[in-house]
Amino acid sequence: MIPRVRRHFWLLYPLWILLCAGLFFALRNREDPSRRSDRILSNDAAVRAVVILRQSDRARYQAYEAVHVAYAGRGEGGRRARWVVLCDRVPHSALRDTVVVELDARDGSLLTIRKPVR
Repeated sequence: MIPRVRRHFWLLYPLWILLCAGLFFALRNREDPSRRSDRILSNDAAVRAVVILRQSDRARYQAYEAVHVAYAGRGEGGRRARWVVLCDRVPHSALRDTVVVELDARDGSLLTIRKPVR
């Protein structure tokens, strides 16, 4: 038979839960330090790129979606910081029909629409 283990620190668990709950309520309206304030989020960049692409030629790009989003800082192939969004049609075309949409990282404005460089 296994002997019963005594718990000496049983009060520690409720105190930890109270501490976490207190921090949750104290920090609930604070800005997230992991999100950069000087640029839009990658998810927003993907949505904007698809909207801009469909507005440019609705018939051609209607079935396109964003498949990858990458941040390119200033000096990485351009003068401004930007989001590079790779868009492909659905069903995916194995990069045959892909389009790259480049957006300004600060406000999400369109910089260019181009074919990907291989």
